[in-house]
Amino acid sequence: MKVMIVEDEMLLAMELESEVEMAGHEVVGTAMNREQASGLVKGHRPDFAFVDIHLQDGPTGIDVGRDLAAKDIPYVFVSGNIKKIPPDFAGALGAIEKPYTTNGMKNALAYISAILVGEEDIAPPASLVLAEDVQPRVYSRQL
Repeated sequence: MKVMIVEDEMLLAMELESEVEMAGHEVVGTAMNREQASGLVKGHRPDFAFVDIHLQDGPTGIDVGRDLAAKDIPYVFVSGNIKKIPPDFAGALGAIEKPYTTNGMKNALAYISAILVGEEDIAPPASLVLAEDVQPRVYSRQL
């Protein structure tokens, strides 16, 4: 799976990149603001994205999320304050609250990967807060 990371804290982005790669996925790039995220989407068309809410250019992560949802690219928010996520989750599958554990992120990534390839009988991990109206089959695709 090709994964994009939208995170402006470099150490967190590097840690997440390492975890994604250790799980056997490819990181197509890291964006620190909305403009960079847009460029990565155009240049690499990720299969999935992790998106922080507050970026270098302000609280634009929600806008990035809406941009991804409009392009049918599934994503989850990774944020220290998930209460700032709108009730509709801006089209996200869900959210992972910071600080997260390595094991929690690993479990969330395994769940997300399974959902994106169409597995239906899998329970979400405790580390992933799902959007209430998520329809996993909508995002099902061949990776």
